[in-house]
Amino acid sequence: MQEGPNIWKRLAMVFSWREGPGVRRLLLSLLLLAVWEASSGQVHYSVPEEAKHGTFVGRIAQDLGLELAELVPRLFRVASKGRGDLLEVNLQNGILFVNSRIDREELCGRSLECSIHLEVIVDRPLQVFHVEVEVRDINDNQPVFPMSVKNLFIYESRPPGSRIPLEGATDADIGVNSLLTYTLNSNDYFTLDVKRNDEEIKSLGLVLKKPLNREDTPEHQLIITAVDGGKPELTGTTQVKITILDVNDNAPEFERTVYKVKLLENAPNGTLAVIVNASDLDEGINKDIVYSFNTDMSADILSKFHLDPVNGYISVKGNIDFEETKLYEIQVEARDKGIPPMADHCTVLVEILDANDNIPELVIKSLSLPVLEDAPLGTVIALISVSDRDSGANGQVICTLTPHAPFKLVSTFKNYYSLVLDSALDHESMTNYEVVVTARDGGSPSLSATARVSVEVADVNDNAPAFAQPEYTVFVKENNPPGSHIFTVSAWDADAQENARVSYSLVERRVGERALSSYVSVHAESGKVYALQPLDHEELELLQFQVSARDAGVPPLGSNVTLQVFVLDENDNAPALLPPGAGGGAGAVSELVSRSVGAGHVVAKVRAVDADSGYNAWLSFELQPAAGGGRSPFRVGLYTGEISTTRALDEADAPRQRLLVLVKDHGEPALTATATVLLSLVESGQAPKASSRASVGSASAETALVDVNVYLIVAICAVSSLLVLTLLLYVALRCSAPPTEGVFGPGKPRLVCSSAVESWSYSKQRRQKVCSGEGPPKADLMAFSPSLPPGPVNGHIEEQLDVDVDFSSKPRQPNPDWRYSASLRAGMHSSVHLEEAGILRAGPGGPDQQWPTVSSATPEPEAGEVSPPVGAGVNSNSWTFKYGPGNPKQPGPEPKKQTQVSFLLRRKGEASQPRQ
Repeated sequence: MQEGPNIWKRLAMVFSWREGPGVRRLLLSLLLLAVWEASSGQVHYSVPEEAKHGTFVGRIAQDLGLELAELVPRLFRVASKGRGDLLEVNLQNGILFVNSRIDREELCGRSLECSIHLEVIVDRPLQVFHVEVEVRDINDNQPVFPMSVKNLFIYESRPPGSRIPLEGATDADIGVNSLLTYTLNSNDYFTLDVKRNDEEIKSLGLVLKKPLNREDTPEHQLIITAVDGGKPELTGTTQVKITILDVNDNAPEFERTVYKVKLLENAPNGTLAVIVNASDLDEGINKDIVYSFNTDMSADILSKFHLDPVNGYISVKGNIDFEETKLYEIQVEARDKGIPPMADHCTVLVEILDANDNIPELVIKSLSLPVLEDAPLGTVIALISVSDRDSGANGQVICTLTPHAPFKLVSTFKNYYSLVLDSALDHESMTNYEVVVTARDGGSPSLSATARVSVEVADVNDNAPAFAQPEYTVFVKENNPPGSHIFTVSAWDADAQENARVSYSLVERRVGERALSSYVSVHAESGKVYALQPLDHEELELLQFQVSARDAGVPPLGSNVTLQVFVLDENDNAPALLPPGAGGGAGAVSELVSRSVGAGHVVAKVRAVDADSGYNAWLSFELQPAAGGGRSPFRVGLYTGEISTTRALDEADAPRQRLLVLVKDHGEPALTATATVLLSLVESGQAPKASSRASVGSASAETALVDVNVYLIVAICAVSSLLVLTLLLYVALRCSAPPTEGVFGPGKPRLVCSSAVESWSYSKQRRQKVCSGEGPPKADLMAFSPSLPPGPVNGHIEEQLDVDVDFSSKPRQPNPDWRYSASLRAGMHSSVHLEEAGILRAGPGGPDQQWPTVSSATPEPEAGEVSPPVGAGVNSNSWTFKYGPGNPKQPGPEPKKQTQVSFLLRRKGEASQPRQ
């Protein structure tokens, strides 16, 4: 039966049926009670005790506003204090029903109010409902007398009207069901007397109607029947056997029929509770009184109190517990020693006073652990119930929490608290909290109990993987083996467990016509980057891509890092000879030479290119010795490929000269190609015509070649400019970040930089930063140590010099050593080559050094020259490098513009001079 929302309908029906002022006042009281119950937030039901299993109690889900479909997903459950199996809920229809036998007397004793308090708990979100089920009493207990047969001894001299007290029956039920009425079987001498005093205690006794005569009737058999007020009525009987005695005519008499006393619980043994006193008007032995408890006194009272039979002292001899019994009713008898003895009875009411002797009970239930670190404020973490068996202020409990942050206690109902989230959580800062809940009562001194709650903070995926730096630069030699490990990326995730497990993948894109995944791959767990195929510097100089790091959280978070892979050149391309001009045979250069030409006359030129870069593309030309061993009248320019005469030709020279020119690059190991030059010596009269025809074919070929070279130079300059900007950015980053490792191949990575003519060169030895004396250090110029092996070249000694180009104004300690590097290297891509050498002069009287400069594949030579200022010696700190015509002694076909670059050279430790 539900007593909540439906109470309004019942009250309206009653109000319509009843009339009269008294009834209306009663209905008004009920109406106020219903309003108070509805505002308390509880749902009330009632059920009779001893109801059968499955008895309907109420539609609890409907009354709580819950849908049947959400009972199971939200983990609908019912908890009760004490026995939790009395009531159960059918999750299919949301009905609360009786699960096992309910005995009201066993559950609540003789308490007028008996209810089962239920806690209905549902999750997602966590909600708690309080349901009270009243257990209605039914008349299931019959009246019971203390003794089935009561023996009484009465003197025959007892006057009519005297009252003989008896112990009444008890009924375990309450209310109307426990209201007893007594009847006595018909007899001539006794009537039954029932009295109710101000303490609501029924006093039962037999009243003598007329004088007794032992000689007529020495014994009387009476039957007393107790009937309760239930429906149906239940009865109990006892037999009273009265024996008529002769003699003593004055019975003892107590000062008071009822003694009232208050006793503090936990009183020590021997504590005096009360003194009962009776007097007897007889003399002698008939006046001596002996005190005793009634023979039908309960064993509980006999175990807790002691009565002195002579003095009437009632003292404590057992544990007195207020929570067990609040009031003791003791029947005391005073009997004299006459023959026959006479007795009187009195009642002692001992009220037990409460003491603060019970520690609060604290129970943690319904823990919602672990708690997600992104849980909203106010999230219920645990339900806490407190109780204290004491009463009054001793039973009032207050809960506190330490430490306070990030949780707090919220009182949800009487003696019920919720542990809720008060501030934001962060798993990365704190993974576990130990909070202490303290329950303290209001007694003096107060008692307390504590409970520890360990709140684990669960990680959520709120941190993306992070790389140490946003970009890495990797240098890889070309022609690497397939599957080579070129670099390892590593990202760190601040989360835990699965949220911190990082996997790596490529950010796919197109590289030209091919997919990025055809070039490189990354291991998903280790982050190792592999080159799937040999890389070709001539095909791909820079491979830029991104690697993504993604964690295993839900939803996953990720970040990207950029990898710039520079493919370093290897000497894997041999020099390639350009096609000869018109008139030559296949694979050979054929020229007509007049016998009248003088020494130094250029008669032919060998052209070759190298697909590599830098030193690997720097070509030198060498004339192979003649087969006969004789001295050839021709020579070839070391870097120009021009074949010129060493002397004037004479008649002794063979009319057909076959020259073999070895073209060799400067790679390690060096690669070569051989060109065949066929020279036909003719008389001076025949040379112009032949020369004219040759010059026409040569002019047309060279014109076409110049056009091609122009396009190639423009393309090379554009690509080189882009790479220069990239390297400048990289150098700026390297100035503020530690160097990166992970380059494929042995040794340290080789840095890529731009030369003065927009071509790429490499250094295997060291890199030096060049800083300007004006403003902060700059990294836009780098000097390298060349890797040229020393050796004679065209009659000059070629050696490697170290130049320290330093524009910094920071003073250094003096050092007598000159350290400088003047390695001028030039590498062309597919259409340019090194032609001629410049002259580096250390000063007046110093040795000359021959260094290569860059030119296109056109016939005109170029040269570079480095010279100190006028009048400067070896200690001069200003040098000038000039690009101009290769051989100033011989006129070229057309003048070239000169470009002048000045360098400041100083000793180590000398302070630099301000730039002009």
